[in-house]
Amino acid sequence: MLPGLVRASYDTIGINYSDLRRPDPRIARIIDEALGTAKTVLNVGAGAGSYEPADRQVWAIEPSAEMIRQRGTAAGPAIQGTAEDLPFDDDTFDASMASLTVHHWTDKEKGLKEMRRVTRDRIVLLTYDPLFRGFWLTDYFPELITLDEAQMPSIADYEKWLGPVEVSNVPIPHDCSDGFLCAYWRRPAAYLDPRVRAAMSSFWAVGDVTEGLSRLRSDLDSGVWTERYGDLMALEDCDLGYRLVATR
Repeated sequence: MLPGLVRASYDTIGINYSDLRRPDPRIARIIDEALGTAKTVLNVGAGAGSYEPADRQVWAIEPSAEMIRQRGTAAGPAIQGTAEDLPFDDDTFDASMASLTVHHWTDKEKGLKEMRRVTRDRIVLLTYDPLFRGFWLTDYFPELITLDEAQMPSIADYEKWLGPVEVSNVPIPHDCSDGFLCAYWRRPAAYLDPRVRAAMSSFWAVGDVTEGLSRLRSDLDSGVWTERYGDLMALEDCDLGYRLVATR
């Protein structure tokens, strides 16, 4: 659970979620390949259904009624519930997945062990390494580092809770369609848009970001941002700390 936020907080954060957090096909391909030959998949903390494979049978668990409401008509069935108490028998699914959600869970260890219980084979997680440093946004909002260190499991935690895992980098395209925190790394002015920030739980959690926004706006207007970070404009994608964790 994020500090200062109530359970199912995406009833508020998620109002325009399906518009701003459209799954990026390149990231979707990475997740789909990691799911292997699984025919049945459970999506935990499923949100509006991002990254659910269309060619498999998918069931979803999501605590927020607002997020379930935004699921597309072609999406699989969704149950309002939490990762920590999955309403399924042991070994019900070939695979299970969770995308950018584990850090929101009240009891991360219990939730992941529940995923292990109901899954016959592979568990695939899109997550973030809290030890990663190097994204320019934290120069303006250093409180994001403190937040990640407090809420994000370490990569070592996944192996401790799930057994042996494979970890791979997930490069973020410069035109990523999924508006998560680091998606606009080559589009810095987007962070000045309150509507864009509204779909990012991190900004909700850290609270008042007026000072950081003022500095970012000033640096963009003066050209300071370009002087410091302009080399990024030549990159098609970038490692920003996002990781795919998959059980072996």
